[in-house]
Amino acid sequence: MGAKKENNGDDMDEKVKKYLRGEAANLEGLKDKKLKGQLAVREDLYGKSAKTAAKIEKWLLPSEGGYLEAEGIEKTWRIKQESIAREIDISSSKNQYDIVLPELGPYTLDFTSNGRYMAAAGRKGHLAIVDMKTLNLIKEIQVKETVRDVVYLHNELFFAVAQKKYPYIYNRGGTELHCLKEHGAVLRLQFLKNHFLLASINKFGQLHYQDVTMGEMVGNFRTGLGRTDVMQVNPFNGVVALGHSSGTVTMWKPTSSVPLVKMLCHPGPVSSLAFHPNGHLMATSGKENKIKIWDLRKFEVIQTMPGHAKTLNFSQKGLLAAGTGSFIKILADFSGSQNYNSYMTHSMAKGYQVGKVLFRPYEDVLGIGHSMGWSSILIPGSGEPNFDSWVANPFETSKQRREKEVHSLLDKLPPETIMLDPTKVGTVRAPQKKEKPTKKEIEAEMEAAIETAKDTDFKKKTKGRNKPSKRAKKRQEMIERAKKPFLEQQIQEHERSRKKQKTNPETEMPKSLQRFVRQKAA
Repeated sequence: MGAKKENNGDDMDEKVKKYLRGEAANLEGLKDKKLKGQLAVREDLYGKSAKTAAKIEKWLLPSEGGYLEAEGIEKTWRIKQESIAREIDISSSKNQYDIVLPELGPYTLDFTSNGRYMAAAGRKGHLAIVDMKTLNLIKEIQVKETVRDVVYLHNELFFAVAQKKYPYIYNRGGTELHCLKEHGAVLRLQFLKNHFLLASINKFGQLHYQDVTMGEMVGNFRTGLGRTDVMQVNPFNGVVALGHSSGTVTMWKPTSSVPLVKMLCHPGPVSSLAFHPNGHLMATSGKENKIKIWDLRKFEVIQTMPGHAKTLNFSQKGLLAAGTGSFIKILADFSGSQNYNSYMTHSMAKGYQVGKVLFRPYEDVLGIGHSMGWSSILIPGSGEPNFDSWVANPFETSKQRREKEVHSLLDKLPPETIMLDPTKVGTVRAPQKKEKPTKKEIEAEMEAAIETAKDTDFKKKTKGRNKPSKRAKKRQEMIERAKKPFLEQQIQEHERSRKKQKTNPETEMPKSLQRFVRQKAA
């Protein structure tokens, strides 16, 4: 019984850790008692809410994710989609399909945050909006010019398309709402949903940030590293990462004209990159046939794997999909040691060139955009099995969607909150003690100031105003002016020290009256 209780206690501690909001604030350095009390109450509330969530987890998280399990010497990466299709139910089998449109490809895809809708964009101008639950085509339009990328905005009602000259914003009915001419000929688009910012990189290597609520251009920066079409947003902190032809990856925020981080990841051009949902891992692939996993807390490589990837994407549960040519490889880390191994593979029909792989949220589905259309395959264990209806609800009604839109606009974060470590936002900065300069340092500064005053050159003035006596007098005035702040500082310090000295009443009084002074209790 005792061993069982200990095990239950350990399990509960692990569950509580999962729901805690990071490390507790350090309140020891705070002098303000009111603020200290308020923060202490808040920390206590966070701890109680984490314990409550851990206790009712079995009701809040009823579903459990599953993975492919091999028997004996069988390997999971040998299992094909046909074998999976024979073992699954009818509703799951609907997620296995191929849409072949060779005249309009290659295709790129994007899903809404709840995984309900998909936007597909063909290079030849074809745009399609699909309801993934019913597999109904909602809208299909032909823009009659080159389309390079598509991205959903805050919900399924609006999406942005990078076309030949400029990016455009359309609504779900296919009506053009805005033409964003300031962005130029955009190669890649990304949307920061917590900040309502549309980020783009154009063919001249310019990075733009535009607030889609007000239409204001928040940032416009020249990267200075040439043309690139490798762009990804870190979901943890909202930092935009760009992969360049020099092998470097730069990370940007809209309030800084220089990159936050500039790291050399590969000896050759970076072909793709992706971020883990927890924001601490980054996967990059280079043209030298290497895929690297990086720890962004230390900016170090933790794993290097052979192979090339034209496109990379992490799933909600941490699976990594890598696509190149007509071959797709899924890598998994089941041990939690950040050591990725082969989990599944999939080969497209011969001649299909994979352009983009993208996991569908809250489903065990991988969307593939390729040169002949788009496809969907099943990847068991890739999606989050339990959805939070306050965050992303795949079954939300139009009323819930409107309410969520209002709440998200009220909770919109300003661009200044984008930083490498967002946990610092809202914390209390520790008071910094100013170190007083020593007497020697003050004397050295004063001497340096006097020397600069002595070496000052005077302008040659008219007759009578250029006498040596006047020059000497002026030089002496300059020296006195240079000395003045230091002398004032010394006087102030002397006065402070005098005030601090505790006056002893016995020394002040005459000897005859000292015996009447009240003695302190021993």
